[in-house]
Amino acid sequence: MFSRRKFLQVGSLGIGSFSIAGFAPKYAGKKPIVLSTWDAGIRANKAAWNVLKNNGRALDAVEQGVMVTENEQNCCVGLGANPDRDGYVTLDASIMDEFANCGSVACLERIKHPISVARKVMENTPHVMLVGQGAQQFALSQGFTLEKDGLSEGAEREYKKWLQKSEYKPGINRENKENQIAAAPARLSDGSWNHDTIGMIALDANGNLSGSCTTSGMGFKMRGRVGDSPIIGAGLFVDNEVGAVVATGQGEDIIRMGGAHTVMEFMRQGLSPEMACKKAIERLLKIKGSKAKDIQACMIAINKDGAYGGYALQKGFNYAVCYADDKNILVDSKFLI
Repeated sequence: MFSRRKFLQVGSLGIGSFSIAGFAPKYAGKKPIVLSTWDAGIRANKAAWNVLKNNGRALDAVEQGVMVTENEQNCCVGLGANPDRDGYVTLDASIMDEFANCGSVACLERIKHPISVARKVMENTPHVMLVGQGAQQFALSQGFTLEKDGLSEGAEREYKKWLQKSEYKPGINRENKENQIAAAPARLSDGSWNHDTIGMIALDANGNLSGSCTTSGMGFKMRGRVGDSPIIGAGLFVDNEVGAVVATGQGEDIIRMGGAHTVMEFMRQGLSPEMACKKAIERLLKIKGSKAKDIQACMIAINKDGAYGGYALQKGFNYAVCYADDKNILVDSKFLI
């Protein structure tokens, strides 16, 4: 039997002298370091690392990093991404710094860098979130340019394919209940999940944390739909005493279990970033039950010591990790099902 005396003897050695499964010793980490979701994170990390390696602030790194992806042509981030089911590209983004300051935008149209607008919301208003026309009006007041309307070539092609299959009739038939049930597909035509984002978290040389997340949301979503990405505590959360967390995947389900904040609280209890992410995904699996096979959800996290990890519901998620000029690697995430 493990006596009280033996317990006190072990305890006197200090927590760094032993480890319990899932609990990270203080020395296991890198600083500075940046993590981001999916393979696009490799390119985004390069921009973030340029800030971090020059003793820059984590907040600047996570903004500059995801702006790279916002500039690229892809399915799920930036103005070139797939539209909602009425043919409009709407963007969501959030950002959070080491002081628990945070800002976000949702359903923002025709503005190239929603992550920078989110930062302006954080720094130049008393609010956390602005949406729709109000977010666009604010962006213009801050000097952002109203980009031309319309879809990129790739998005136009994908939208036409979806319209043919869904039989949805935008415009005059928008209120027709029969057409209102046309659903966004779980996967895009190339088989990839229809809800990727670029989420980024960083720890700088001064030991401060920040995070960002930006997306066009689910392609062919209902007009006005917002996922987890701009919601602080769901898609993103930073606590400078503990760590930083960002999520990607099926936004509705990440929202319903407060994904990023849930991971943070597991880390606060002493779990390693990987184990904290796993525990949160296990909670989501319990909620979804047999329906879990139809969705993807993923979390990545860094703790205050620079230890990192991630976990996904299903196979196929990867994340990029950079902590040196020659250490910008893609990691295949562990998964549950």
